[in-house]
Amino acid sequence: MAQDVLCEVNNCHYWNQGNRCGADAIYVVSHTGERASNSRETDCKTFKPSNE
Repeated sequence: MAQDVLCEVNNCHYWNQGNRCGADAIYVVSHTGERASNSRETDCKTFKPSNE
């Protein structure tokens, strides 16, 4: 299991310095059903906009 989850979406509520994700859990889904061919076919459903 990954120890560090990196994220470059700095307007996410869970984004931390060093492009680290601070969420307790990550939920990723595929646009094409249960399988994806590449990262462009996926989305992070954990994303929540920060209150900037």
